Amino acid sequence: MKARITRAAGALVVALLATTALAADIVIGQLAPLSGVLASTGHQMVVGGKIYFDHINATGGVNGQKIKVLVQDDAYKVDETVRLTRELLARPEVLALYGFAGTANVGKLLTDGILEQGGAALVAPYTGGEPLRNPFNPWIFHVRAGYADETEHMVQQVTTLGMKRIAVMYQNDGFGKAGLEGVQKALTKRNLKLSVAAPYERNTDQVEEAVKLVKASDAQAVIMISVNKSTSAFIKRYRESGGGAQLYNISVVDPAEIVKLAGLKNAHGVGICQVVPYPYAPNLAVVREYHALLKKYAPTELINYTSFEQFLGAKVLVEGLRRAGRDPTRAKVVAALESMGNYDLGGVNVSYGPTNRVGARYVEVTVIGSTGKLMK
Repeated sequence: MKARITRAAGALVVALLATTALAADIVIGQLAPLSGVLASTGHQMVVGGKIYFDHINATGGVNGQKIKVLVQDDAYKVDETVRLTRELLARPEVLALYGFAGTANVGKLLTDGILEQGGAALVAPYTGGEPLRNPFNPWIFHVRAGYADETEHMVQQVTTLGMKRIAVMYQNDGFGKAGLEGVQKALTKRNLKLSVAAPYERNTDQVEEAVKLVKASDAQAVIMISVNKSTSAFIKRYRESGGGAQLYNISVVDPAEIVKLAGLKNAHGVGICQVVPYPYAPNLAVVREYHALLKKYAPTELINYTSFEQFLGAKVLVEGLRRAGRDPTRAKVVAALESMGNYDLGGVNVSYGPTNRVGARYVEVTVIGSTGKLMK
């Protein structure tokens, strides 16, 4: 009898210790498009956060607590983003949300009041859509510049080169329309009109009609508001049909994927807007840190703009968690992130406040070179 009681008591202690250890974890929810048209982007999003969270856990955690990230695949589908986010926020142990992709996806969380009802911060979404920034909402903490900043920069560069006939190829959803609007505003500011707006449908690479419209417009430059597969399909078909305009794309594409899918001959010379500093040269402390942790925790992965952006986002989130103290809550994390005015991530500064959730507005254009590598 005593032996049975002792064994039962021991089992109870083990169960309690396991429960305590689980409760001690800081739990974060992350959605990423790990399947579908953005699968390669989703993979890099997860890699960028994972290497920093692994590093933090290996060096004592945050205020003595380890970070546990619940990663789920929403396949870039709005309905899945909504369903999975509701499930994450229904779990009281989830303190914050991180990553996520898609203007329409995250926009639906706002319009349906899901973020407000959950009361949790969403840090570093992989989107620059203006509807997520204006009007102001307190839940989303952006690490990147918006699409309006990117399109203004691209239009400025194109017009400085003397080009006035500018077309847009765009994804027919909230993401594409946000970029299209940015280009139109930048052109209006310069008393210019868009040559043509050529849409394609979300979650496809069916761009034949867009190619025809752009070619017929005789554009000198084409600004693409599109993701990897559709961008690659457009570049390949446009170039192979004789299209000679200068091509630009917004920041959400992976140049290595474009070279692979469109072919180097077609992709050479394509300009890609970027919203974080060049991650290939270790000129900044935060880039050197990213290189070191990528080599340590994901040695088979290549340096990549997307993983670097999400690495920066992970650093922002961890600092917010640290400032939230030893007994963090969703509200404390939101308040802690809001307190990060002019915070240095290692040569890259972000700044938030009571009426500001856009941490940075860095923009530059890179070009796919003759070897397929990005050049500044």
